[in-house]
Amino acid sequence: MLKIGQMNSLIAERYMEFGFYLNPADEQVLLPNKYVPEGFKLGDRIHVFVYTDSEDRPVATTLTPKAMVGDFALLTVVDVNPFGTFFDWGLEKDLLVPRSEQQNPMAVGEQHVVYLSLDDETGRVFGSTRLGRHCPKFSTGQEEGQEVSLLIYGITKLSIQAVIDEECLGILYRNEVFSKVAVGDRMTGYVSRVREDGKIDLTLKKPGYRSVSASTDHVVEILKKAGGFIACHDKSSPDEIKAIFSMSKKEFKRTVGGLYKKGHIELSDKGIRLKEAQGEGPAED
Repeated sequence: MLKIGQMNSLIAERYMEFGFYLNPADEQVLLPNKYVPEGFKLGDRIHVFVYTDSEDRPVATTLTPKAMVGDFALLTVVDVNPFGTFFDWGLEKDLLVPRSEQQNPMAVGEQHVVYLSLDDETGRVFGSTRLGRHCPKFSTGQEEGQEVSLLIYGITKLSIQAVIDEECLGILYRNEVFSKVAVGDRMTGYVSRVREDGKIDLTLKKPGYRSVSASTDHVVEILKKAGGFIACHDKSSPDEIKAIFSMSKKEFKRTVGGLYKKGHIELSDKGIRLKEAQGEGPAED
């Protein structure tokens, strides 16, 4: 069966002056001459992507699109008109995101995370930035503490929205994220909580002991790069701690406390000194 919006492995059944027809007559699809590889002949099998042309007829190409039906991808706007927005997805015919499938107004040159879907009535591939229409906003089996892959698709004043494992949606809270994050970024995250309604809260920190270990390594590395001393301590402001160590004040105090108890650092009202540092840090007085 011909799969629109997907890769297909098809056989050349007949040839016309404008290209090869692949597949039997009841599901034939044209592979235009410009996509026919050298030496290709009747009876040969070829791997092609199938979508529809401007007249909704199936057409094949050997070009590989940036995304296929069922995929999420960061795409760039190339045109905007009254009935929708067109995105570059790597093919000659641009991908349409209809007005009804747009979360917010768009402009040429912008990048948005788009979900690719198939209109079963017309056979057209279309895009949507209203991801909640096509992807559940609740857990599809994820559990607390589980490592997941994230695709960032939206950023607000309070939260960062992400696609989880290409399956469902979740959020990170901005006051818990201490590194730069942009729409389209792919990263590893963790499920911090599955709410009673099934919605998922996420974190970029490894849960439990692994998080403590990672934070400890991070603080030590920052100190080493600074020459063994940093004028930052538990009285420093949260903003200063975030700027230097990319973590919350609570996590910073916990991590520094652990390092101090193990004898790895010295603490004073001037800052933190790494005992194992090779070079001398700035003077404290």
